[in-house]
Formats: sequence, structure tokens, C-alpha cells
Amino acid sequence: MFVIKLGRRKVLAAGLFVSGVFALSASSSLLGVDEEFKVAHAARALQPGEVVLVSVDSNRPLKELTATSNDRNFLFYSDGESAHWVGLVGIDLETPPGDVQILLNGENLDGEPVQFTYQVTILAKQFPTRQLSVDSKYVSPPQSELDRIAQERRRVSRIFATTTPERFWRGPFLRPVPGETGSGFGKRSVYNGKPRSPHTGTDFRATKGTPIKAPNNGRIVLVKELYFAGNTVIIDHGLGLYSYFAHLSEFRVEEGDAVETGQVIGLVGATGRVTGPHLHWTVRLSEARVDPLSLMNVLKTAGGS
Repeated sequence: MFVIKLGRRKVLAAGLFVSGVFALSASSSLLGVDEEFKVAHAARALQPGEVVLVSVDSNRPLKELTATSNDRNFLFYSDGESAHWVGLVGIDLETPPGDVQILLNGENLDGEPVQFTYQVTILAKQFPTRQLSVDSKYVSPPQSELDRIAQERRRVSRIFATTTPERFWRGPFLRPVPGETGSGFGKRSVYNGKPRSPHTGTDFRATKGTPIKAPNNGRIVLVKELYFAGNTVIIDHGLGLYSYFAHLSEFRVEEGDAVETGQVIGLVGATGRVTGPHLHWTVRLSEARVDPLSLMNVLKTAGGS
């Protein structure tokens, strides 16, 4: 069960997809006139680590629309129909259960502000724990590597904190390698008996040398060997959405390249902190840590965009 709240109206609905029509009164200080919206969302689940696709239809065209939730901003887009807007909202891996408000802000063609709240209830999710044995240098790095590790973390954090206003991606996201998934998103990691951060990506089983294909259009913003992740490629898909691929054996792209869906960006390997060859895929959505499989699911189910 989840709750959708718009202005003073509130309805209860069950399921993973809901749509409805709501009217804001003329007394609204934000609109000043009657305004009607149809708001819908689609999601695999309303739990930590999920991607939610939110669509808004207005009876008056809008210049822009953005959403704010849990101190993160999500850009919406419109493909030539300025009365119809769509956006991806990320529920971060460590979001606690309870009500979460999605504040939508926009502006109509007359320059009048539009604002309303879409509220959902996040359900709790328990993630399993995985025990791994790796080279000790990846559990307790030597002093000589600490500066490098800190610099790499800062660079990756700066990338994820940057929101490109242009949308490069189109349609559903594709599986980057044909193999099945191994270690899942959100698992609590224990390396050599020492607890570490949760697994913020999804691993795909694949042999060394398997081609890795871009899951969607984007621009390459990082091609580098990182201490923990090994050979790494990051794709900026636009609107704050990023794909991060780790443990590659070889690169097939350079920083600044524009890539298309299905283009080979590298080969599977076993570099960095690994127990064997595989592909690690992380997705960030306005810095929210979300499951790549959720992103694939919601856009496939909704027919892409």
C-alpha cells in the first residue's frame, strides 16, 4: 500500500503502478488558476535501491519540471509534448522505511510556478551478507596507497555529483553482457572477516575477454585503473544518470567519446578487488545508489521513453 498526496487531496492505492487525475484549487497561491494534472508512476518495488518512473500530464504546457526527494534533485524531460513530462527518481540503498515526499516544481508558459507533492511509502528491505576472501592489500591497503585511494574517491564522487542537463539515453537499458547475475545489489560485504560497505552494484558472470556493451547512449567521463575497482569505465547518460563498470581487462573507449547502445566499451576482466572474472555494474541517479536491474525493469515495463 502506498499514499499519493497532491495539495490537500489524498488517496490510497495498492500495487506497483498507479495513475490518477487531481485538480488544484484556484485558491492555490502557487498557481492562481485552476490546474489539472494526471500523475502516474511505475516501479518494480517501492523499496531501497529502486528506480521510480514518474510521469506528469498537465492541461496547460509547462516550460520545465523537476523533482526533489531526500535532498536530491531529479530532472524531468519532455519530448516535444510540453504538457507531458517524465522523470526517473531514485530511492537510495539506505533509505529508511516510511513516507517519502517527492516535491515537483515547474513553471508554465506564463512564467507562473507550479508545485505539488507526490508521497509514497517505502517498504523495508533486508539485504543478505556475503563473505569474500581477497588479497589482504584490498582489505587493509598499505599507507603508500591511501592518498591514491582518497583522490580516486573524490574524482568519482565529483562525477556522480555532476548533473548533465541533456538526456543522452533513449529507450530501455540493455544487459551489458549475456551472463547471469551473480552477487546482487545491496549485499553486505565482509572481506576476509572484516565488514565493509554494502555492494552498490550488480555483478554479472562472464569469462575474461567477454565484450561489454554500453547499456544505453551516453558520454564516457572516466577511463582509468582504480585501486579497488580495477580498470573502470563511467558513462554519463545525462540527467544525473551514470553507469559505472569495474574490473575490466581492457578498454575499448576513451574519455570524451560518445557511445551508442550496444557499442563495446571494454572487455570483462578480474582487475582490482575481485575473487575472479566478472563484470560489476553500478548505477547512480542524482547520487542515489540504485540497482541496475531496477533501471532495466522499469524502463522495459514502461516501454522505454
